[in-house]
Amino acid sequence: MEIVLEVLLLIAGFVLLVKGADVFVDASVSIAKRLKIPNVVIGLTIVAMGTSMPETVVSISAALNGSNEMAVGNVIGSNILNLLLILGLCALIKPIPIKLKEVARDYWISVLAAVALLVMVAVFSDSIPRIGSFALFAVFVAYMIILVRHALKNRNTEEDTTKSGDNSKSLFRSVCFAVLGAALIVAGGQLTVINATSIALTLGITERVIGLTVVAIGTSLPELVTSLIACKKGENAIAIGNVVGSNIFNIMFVLGLSGIIMPLTVDGGMIIDIAVLITGSLAVLPLALTGKRVVRFEGLVMVLMYAAYMVYIIVL
Repeated sequence: MEIVLEVLLLIAGFVLLVKGADVFVDASVSIAKRLKIPNVVIGLTIVAMGTSMPETVVSISAALNGSNEMAVGNVIGSNILNLLLILGLCALIKPIPIKLKEVARDYWISVLAAVALLVMVAVFSDSIPRIGSFALFAVFVAYMIILVRHALKNRNTEEDTTKSGDNSKSLFRSVCFAVLGAALIVAGGQLTVINATSIALTLGITERVIGLTVVAIGTSLPELVTSLIACKKGENAIAIGNVVGSNIFNIMFVLGLSGIIMPLTVDGGMIIDIAVLITGSLAVLPLALTGKRVVRFEGLVMVLMYAAYMVYIIVL
């Protein structure tokens, strides 16, 4: 009976995470549009950060609770899901044209961040030292400064600058909704970590596996919903920017901050999961280069790659 209650509370946590992220993203995009920030930059910054807030709260809470494997597994699992499942499903709905000039730099930063993480875990005996976490966080801050400066410099000249169609919402109202969304995310994150950990212990499942599967899928729902809706509306720049930006944010900010708060130790098997993320990242690039878009067949291949990874995690 107790496990039933824990499952219900876990679901409630996911609901709060998704609803909170939805409110936060809408409010943040409203603010960004009023400032005339380009769509691709909105995807890489505001939307990526907003939809990654569940991962942030869950991983930091897990680190504070000593659940290091869940903290790292949540991030790696979410990034693999973002890359393969979300982009794949978006392509199945509608082929995604990709302007390589817009995302090339950020895409390679996401790949290099995963490589840096793999090197740290391999060199420091299945751990992420605090100095490594500081380095990830510092690089993230520098990246964001460059990105924001570029956005402010070009916000009135870029072709995809958004039109201010959100004038009915005052800046103050948008900020209030952003704060409300953040509060819901924090509450949902606490419920998710506490109950996911308890369920894992009860069923004898490792924190790594539950972090890579149940928790990663739950915390990635905002990215999934946001990107699918963006693709359906033809806002491909926001969808692509959201996925790439979230992957950068998850490793550099989420793991960086979590590791600064509490040095992270991870299961040795996590090296394989990080390697899968890097391999998936490199595998997706040729798909995008084919005709400069991801077509439905390529999207199907990506979804099947994610399904195969899930089978590997659960079976092995």
